[in-house]
Amino acid sequence: MATTILIVEDEEKIGRFLELELRHEGYQVLKAANGREGLEKAQSGQADLMVLDVMLPELNGFEVLRRLRKNSDIPVILLTARDAVMDKVAGLDGGADDYMTKPFAIEELLARIRLILKKRSGSISSDKNLLTCGELTMDVKRYEVHYGAELVELTHREFELLRVLLENKNIVVSRDTLLEKVCGYDYMGETNIIDVYVRYLRSKLDNVYHIKLIQTVRGVGYCIKDDVK
Repeated sequence: MATTILIVEDEEKIGRFLELELRHEGYQVLKAANGREGLEKAQSGQADLMVLDVMLPELNGFEVLRRLRKNSDIPVILLTARDAVMDKVAGLDGGADDYMTKPFAIEELLARIRLILKKRSGSISSDKNLLTCGELTMDVKRYEVHYGAELVELTHREFELLRVLLENKNIVVSRDTLLEKVCGYDYMGETNIIDVYVRYLRSKLDNVYHIKLIQTVRGVGYCIKDDVK
């Protein structure tokens, strides 16, 4: 039976675009154009995951999420405005599984949907303290990175960038998303800072161990894949 995605979005063009893309990927789709209708459909148990906009008529996304979490653990990806920092914080604190900022790359949203569904199916380890790829191991709790038996010395931002990429392994993460997660929502420095830190990581990993760990996806961002060479 196909997985069903519930789209709660009041902008008709965006909702239709998401519907077409999700159906193309093989998902069944339910749609709601306001928060009250979205909440009712989410509570009906027909959907496996919900893509929920924040700015909605009747009930906003936060209120939908608050009411939903009283009796449902359906995964929720929140859609927020790019500059609404508190939206993201409130959404995650309120029980959202992830968030995307508008405008977003549809490929990244589809990848995040796949990741959340895999986690829910139990096919991904729940141990968030240990992240691996080939011979590379990151111990988040100890703040250590090893390649084989060798300790790799990383700065704070290098570590955080590598952590985000490993947590989203096999997913292309956009530069904007990396910038927010690594440098913070209020970062006002150079816009190419992520590219700079990718070069630093490659100099400490790829160049030293003769691998190609971090893949560049032109026009989108970066990715670490399982089949690292």
